[in-house]
Parts: sequence; C-alpha cells; structure tokens
Amino acid sequence: MRKIGIIPARYKSSRFPGKPLVKIAGIPMIIRVAEIVSEALGKENTYVATEDDRIKEVVEKHGFNVIMTSESCLTGTDRVWEVAQKIDADVYLNIQGDEPLLNPLDILKIAKEKENFPNYVINGMIDIGPDEDPNNINLPKVLVNNKNELIYMSRLPIPGIKDLSKGRPIYKKQVCIYAFNYEELKSFGESSEKAAYENYEDIEILRFFDFLIPIKMVETSSSSLAVDVFEDVKKVEMAILK
Repeated sequence: MRKIGIIPARYKSSRFPGKPLVKIAGIPMIIRVAEIVSEALGKENTYVATEDDRIKEVVEKHGFNVIMTSESCLTGTDRVWEVAQKIDADVYLNIQGDEPLLNPLDILKIAKEKENFPNYVINGMIDIGPDEDPNNINLPKVLVNNKNELIYMSRLPIPGIKDLSKGRPIYKKQVCIYAFNYEELKSFGESSEKAAYENYEDIEILRFFDFLIPIKMVETSSSSLAVDVFEDVKKVEMAILK
C-alpha cells in the first residue's frame, strides 16, 4: 500500500505572504515540514504542492519533490486533489506546511488509522493546552461523539456552555494532518465551490459533510505550534531551541 505525504504551500497568503519560505531558526519552514514528512514516509513519498516558482526553487534545492498546481485552488485539499490526479497512491496524506513541530509518528498513526477505517476521512486532534485560548479563532475546535467521529468543527469554542456551574469542557483542537483516498479527494476537488459552513468557518474539512463522507478524528501524541501570523515565528523558534 503506497502512502504519500503532500504539503500544500501557497505563496500568496492573505495574512502572511511568503509564509512557506519564512526561516525558522535559519531553515525555511516548508523544508522543516518536508523533513518531518520524509522521516515518516520517506523522501521519495514526500511532495510539496505549490503554485509558486520561488517555493519550487527552494524545495528542489533541498532535494524534495515538487508538483506545480494551479493558482485557482480554493484550499490546500483542492491542491492535494490536483496532485492525486498526477501521482498514484492508496493513501494521500495532507500535512499543513505551517506546522514545523509536527511529530512524524503522528503522521504514521493517521496513515495507519486510514488503513483501519478506509471509508473515513482521517484527521488529527489534541486537547487545547492550558496556555491556549479556546476563543482564539486561529484554533479550529473539534467536537466528536464517543467513537471519535467528527460532529462539527468551528472557530468558536464548542461545545457551548449554558450553565457555567457545570464547569468547562476540555476543548479539543484540530491537528492539521489528514488522510484521504482518491475517491474522497475526487468528491472534494470536483465540487465547484466551498460548502456554505466551510466558507463561513474557513475550515476545509467541513466540505466532506456535504458528500456524506464520515470523518474520524485521531488523538495525536503532541501539540504542534502553527505559524498563522508572523508573530508566531518567534514562539516556534523558542520551542525548537529549547
């Protein structure tokens, strides 16, 4: 069974243009993520999907595979769908390019879960840490049932609290490692627009609800600090240099 890791890398980010190439302790962030993916899946199974020649040049300079994708991709998963049409695999793993502290064992765990539950899209989650704010809209919050099947994901704190005397829930956040098969990506990628709630939340995995494709969430071993804005770079560097 061939499993490949795809790292979508868009240069024209509205909040942080050129983010994939920002240096984290001297190394471009996209390269740090590619090294993590290659540790899990092998360099030959690691691909960066980008629309930008500057990213392509840096990635190839470091010896990694690049697949050029269109500028019209609505999301990173749409970019993964373009790769799936060019590269044959049994499992396609989408690993976000802005999480340079991911644990490679978590990539393997999610890949294994896809083998065990082939009819589910697989995604990672973890408890929100004590220093993280559930109200932070940059942290998608996860709500699951007792089988860890996704009920909903939101930038708002979910579940909501009606009566504070009952205490507060342990909030969970998304960890951006996903696993799909070809047909799941095809359903996603051939849709001409985002789902309404996906568009409001700006959380791409929600689109699968429209296709009645179930999503299983997997607890990961550790939390990764995502680089959402430039100010996050320093936090990640401090974590790396500890």
